[in-house]
Amino acid sequence: EVQLVESGGGLVQPGGSLTLSCAASGFTFSDAHITWIRQAPGKGLEWVSAITSGVGATDYVDSVKGRFTISRDNAKSTVYLQLNSLKIEDTGMYYCAKCWKCSVIESQGTQVTVSS
Repeated sequence: EVQLVESGGGLVQPGGSLTLSCAASGFTFSDAHITWIRQAPGKGLEWVSAITSGVGATDYVDSVKGRFTISRDNAKSTVYLQLNSLKIEDTGMYYCAKCWKCSVIESQGTQVTVSS
């Protein structure tokens, strides 16, 4: 059974940082592309960052380029999302999914709230 468990969310002030984790099990993690997806309050799903299997190529939605960094540790079956210079508009539920730049929810997510 495919399982993805996110953690690391929280309340942070504008300009602050967080590191999200996505722990995976139930499939060959090193062979999987992984995408981080968020849902802002009252809005639809939006992929924000993705990392490929193999060489670990990455991509980001324009609104987070230069602020967010995705990485993976295949030995730990975990993908990370480093969130820096957070803005109020980054507030939302963050999910990870086993896909490439998709917008689907496969897990419980972790809440990120950016507020002063």
